[in-house]
Amino acid sequence: MRTLIEHILKLTDYRDRDLLELTLSKALIDLLPIQRIVIARVMSEEGEQRWLEVARLDAKGGGKVIDPLRVDFLTLARLDDASDRLKCLLGREMIEIAWAGAEGPRIYMLPLFSDSRKDDAGVIEIHSDAILTAEHLLMVEQLRRIYRNMYSLLEYSDRDALTGLLNRKSLDDAFYSAVLEELDGLAGEARTAAASPALDQERRHRVPANYWLGSAIIDNFALIREKHGHLIAEEVLLLVARVMNNTFRTYDRIYRFWGEHFGVLMHCPDEALVLAAFERFRANVEKFNFPQVGRVTVSCGFTSVLADDSPSSALEKTELAVDFAQRSGRNKVCSHLGLVRRGFFGDAPKVGGVDIF
Repeated sequence: MRTLIEHILKLTDYRDRDLLELTLSKALIDLLPIQRIVIARVMSEEGEQRWLEVARLDAKGGGKVIDPLRVDFLTLARLDDASDRLKCLLGREMIEIAWAGAEGPRIYMLPLFSDSRKDDAGVIEIHSDAILTAEHLLMVEQLRRIYRNMYSLLEYSDRDALTGLLNRKSLDDAFYSAVLEELDGLAGEARTAAASPALDQERRHRVPANYWLGSAIIDNFALIREKHGHLIAEEVLLLVARVMNNTFRTYDRIYRFWGEHFGVLMHCPDEALVLAAFERFRANVEKFNFPQVGRVTVSCGFTSVLADDSPSSALEKTELAVDFAQRSGRNKVCSHLGLVRRGFFGDAPKVGGVDIF
């Protein structure tokens, strides 16, 4: 059994926020007399909120960790379906549930963060066979505070100072820690399946990775800055970031790469659905009334992420699509794959899809 110090070292070793919940769960399972730990986060899509269990571990072994990018939102439980979690979240205090007698099993629920966070709201759910002592609960609180401190430090390094969106560095981290690793795994399965019909049959039932990267650039931003000044131009950036947050799903990763250049990394099963998401964003920006500026538009481009892509190569493809949109009149969304199929860029890849500008 690892000691508390060993778990603290492990929590502070990571440089990836997505791994912190798993590390916290393992520490609690290892150090306390509990049977199960669940960490649930609040996810939003088109104004609806649901619970996503990002980590679930059992003392006897087994459990799961969910990649938020790959979740099917409609399969998640609604907030009201877990009323105790919701009560804990709204009250921001621990709830103790005795469900089989005064001295029997307990469920303890604690807010993941003590402050109210729009994007990071969540609950720690601890299942035990008996009442936890004051010393046990103190250890829970200590580990939770270490988790919060590490999360805040990593969040600060991952965020753009002006808009609060993810920065360019965090795109590299997402690529190498999750997206490309998964795509390489699928490619490896394909090579193995070539020598094994049974594995090939099993792989046909696997869902493909289907990661997509998109770019969005504010049209004529240099003219906005020249006409209205630096402060108003910064306000435009902030408002575009707000529109992005309100348009895309909570679990889509939204970036400000530099200047007026924004991005989105998302998991989606269909190219047309990705187009629809960027079209919603483009339309929402167009109809938004920007103070002192009025009408602002964006040009967008997106591409699928392939196993041999790097963050830079995938980003370059999105920028080619954005450039095509701007040269075609601006205020458009273009698919790089669609443009390739139409013969604008190189050879058409061996993928399915619809021809999209």
